[in-house]
Amino acid sequence: MEYMIRGKKLVTVSKLDTIKDGAMVIKGGKIAAVGQWSELKESFSGIKVLDYSKYIITPSLIDCHTHLLEFAPTSLYPVTAETHFLAGKAILFQALSSGITALGEQICGHPQCDFSIDDYRKAVKDFPMDISFAATSISIGFEQLAHFTSVTQSKSVSQLELTDLKVVQEIAEESDYPGENIFINATPANFTEEQVPRAGQIIYSFEELKQIADTYHKLGKKIGAHVAGEKGIEMALDAGIDVLHHAQGINDELAEKAAKLGVHIIATPIGGTHLLPNSPEEILSLMENNIPVSISTDAYLPPHPDASWLPFNDRSLKGPDTLMAIARPAMKLLHDYGYDENVLLAMITANPAKLLRKDKKFGRLEAGLDADFLVAEGVPGLEITENSDIKKVYFKGKEVINRVRK
Repeated sequence: MEYMIRGKKLVTVSKLDTIKDGAMVIKGGKIAAVGQWSELKESFSGIKVLDYSKYIITPSLIDCHTHLLEFAPTSLYPVTAETHFLAGKAILFQALSSGITALGEQICGHPQCDFSIDDYRKAVKDFPMDISFAATSISIGFEQLAHFTSVTQSKSVSQLELTDLKVVQEIAEESDYPGENIFINATPANFTEEQVPRAGQIIYSFEELKQIADTYHKLGKKIGAHVAGEKGIEMALDAGIDVLHHAQGINDELAEKAAKLGVHIIATPIGGTHLLPNSPEEILSLMENNIPVSISTDAYLPPHPDASWLPFNDRSLKGPDTLMAIARPAMKLLHDYGYDENVLLAMITANPAKLLRKDKKFGRLEAGLDADFLVAEGVPGLEITENSDIKKVYFKGKEVINRVRK
């Protein structure tokens, strides 16, 4: 299948930057050429043209930290083991219709779901979305801490078992990318404050954390951690953690240290830890320190009640369909500080693609990459936040969502 698509402008998130009156040539699900419409129409005369010159063309979106297949179905629907993955696919479709064609999905172990990480992989192998799985352990901040792992599935484990290097190695071997592999702080998850009084408690000693990080590195893998607060973040950086998920409460000194170590940070403006979520100002500070930042939903979560920058009036669980809305306050602030739209859009496209170790496949509009792109009313997050403003979604060159009806 070969065609050319024309747009009012292409925000490429690549060295090509923004191309006004631009076009892309798609061949076999890949981007074959990107450039000015006036040039490509001469070089590829005779090829079918899809004229969307009223719209903006951008890479499709990436939500690199989610819990859509394991925890979301039981949080949102009255599922059983028989219907669990039906609900999961419905949730994935909602993400797809929101412009998201790639996910970083966490598999933590769930007391009601005795599924292996391979079960999750098989359930979605034919879904039109690229899903990377992070195998993890998790500690939930109930009065009596609850610990689970992806490899022990629905069976709870003791805190001592979390540091069993055989278990750690098995988790590391099953993980596709440095997701939320360990929880340095106990998580509130999506429970109320009263239900999780020990949320935020540090689970590991520094020595344990260092051993776990070394186990990943000996396997040639990077490790990511759920962490918040100055003490936990400092421990993570000193222990060699490669990716900080949340990093809420990071100070300037630790941000500078993270930058020197080449650490990637996944900001979650909606919540995710016991502390105030990543504010637009905190994300600006991270960017000013030249830290690679991705913005993610950590869905499904209730919005933090004190996150005044969020556009929500209730505390109902929010999903990946809110990615543009929660990214916008930071993107707008950064834009006011002079950051280019390509740099801003990278936080929900190219940066998470690199985190997922898929930057040679997607995340930018660039020749040789998969043709994963959006046809939209504006730049996602910066200019638009309503999913209805995403008119078409393409995955590997195929149209998978269409809101333009003739």
